[in-house]
Amino acid sequence: MSQDDRGQRVRRYGLPAGGAGFVAGGRSPDSAMAEALARNWWAIALRGAAAILFGLVALLMPGVTIAALVLLFGVYMAVDGVFAIVAGVRAAAHHERWGALILEGVADLIAAAIAFLVPLATALAFVYLAGAWAVISGALLIAATFRLPSTHGRWLMGLGGAISLLWGVLLFVAPIAGAVVLTWWLGAYALLFGGALIALAFRLRNYGHQRQT
Repeated sequence: MSQDDRGQRVRRYGLPAGGAGFVAGGRSPDSAMAEALARNWWAIALRGAAAILFGLVALLMPGVTIAALVLLFGVYMAVDGVFAIVAGVRAAAHHERWGALILEGVADLIAAAIAFLVPLATALAFVYLAGAWAVISGALLIAATFRLPSTHGRWLMGLGGAISLLWGVLLFVAPIAGAVVLTWWLGAYALLFGGALIALAFRLRNYGHQRQT
């Protein structure tokens, strides 16, 4: 392509000589996305603030957080159960298979009732599930260490498996304390996530101001 052709291309389409990755007006898709995010930086900041608020509640009031999570689970089970039963009834009206949907809906409603009436049992069920996962994954990691050459970090895999196994056993031995610790972990994650979003929001805000000047 000659120099004149490149110049005509730039004037006509607003494209650089290479043209790759650019749209009309000389802006790349990444730049257009950044500008769109910059215009809505406040929404990202609000999301980060909400995450930080949730993190603080989880760290300072773990009991309230556990109760809220159990309540949310119960509401979800109730709604899902109602929809499953409605789908089963509609399937029966159209002479389709409906038994599995009805059973699923009833099971969901029973789980919702347990969550509402016996919230402690539901919270303990979550802890026991996490403990079972930790024990199984830890045992598998420990078993895998015997097949891994010592030069490939076998001791690190064994250490990770032992920590996971120990953590799972502790959850079974002290489930209430385990539930509190899990809530603290969730709170710490929410704080870090919210802080990152707020930092991003202010960087986008500064980017928008620079584009306007």
